[in-house]
Amino acid sequence: RQLERIAALVDWAAFERLLGAVYAAPVGRPSYGPLVLLRCLLLQQWYRLSDPGLEEALSDRLSFRRFVGLALADPVPDHSTLSRFRSELVRRGLSERLLAELNRQLDTKGLMVKTGTLIDASLVAADGRRPRQGEPAEERSDRDATWNAMPETPLFGYKAHVAVDQGSGLVRQAILTPANVSDKTPFLALVQGDEQAVYADKGYDGWWYRQELALRGIGDGIMAGDYWRRPLDAAGRARNRAIGRIRAPVERTFAVLKRWYDYRRVRYRSLVRNTLQLQLLALALNLRRALTLTA
Repeated sequence: RQLERIAALVDWAAFERLLGAVYAAPVGRPSYGPLVLLRCLLLQQWYRLSDPGLEEALSDRLSFRRFVGLALADPVPDHSTLSRFRSELVRRGLSERLLAELNRQLDTKGLMVKTGTLIDASLVAADGRRPRQGEPAEERSDRDATWNAMPETPLFGYKAHVAVDQGSGLVRQAILTPANVSDKTPFLALVQGDEQAVYADKGYDGWWYRQELALRGIGDGIMAGDYWRRPLDAAGRARNRAIGRIRAPVERTFAVLKRWYDYRRVRYRSLVRNTLQLQLLALALNLRRALTLTA
């Protein structure tokens, strides 16, 4: 029933237009429609399935077949077809546009609150092995992954940066970078421009960001750092506590991604492929969240 409600929630024709002529090959085996394959990838995120596992589940579960649009007599996409489709999405640069289209539809339904944007980042381990000490980047199992900049908690992989809509909990934007990239680097790219305020922890503290938010007419909800040369007074600590309560839901977003969707480790071995995975996870999370908001 949940899959049926999700199928009825979205204008899938808009996604079909966006995907265009992917796999519309005039020769060779009959190709699956791109919309069928996109829904397959969504099932993969919700149920944490590998490509062979999804192929087996599509053969076995009627609800999966109905959701993706396959009749009982239809053959199911094999794991290589799913892999090629992901490669096509990457090649055509469609991953971010898919999430943007879903959010446009959810905004039209009045689900985007836009009172504030909650920004944060979290580390995600690489799929490949950790590199040996002194191993050159070109010999690593994943050349795009890096060590994070915190020696007390070393992690080889990536960093997921998200912007979450305050009130609805919908992911408005997601950016993946190597693990050594500072949280601050994609901060302004995550500011949507139509929110009333932006909330972030003290890791984003910087006068230039506050100045840019003021120029855009956006409220400053960045927690202030407590430095020995510039210690916080009682009012500053009280402000940080108030902002901390507001920005807490962004931590729940990462908790859902890591516990429900098993996003403690990326699935692939390049930045562009793992960026697509993050966008698909945000798409899947927003569809589930939209069900709750419209219940």
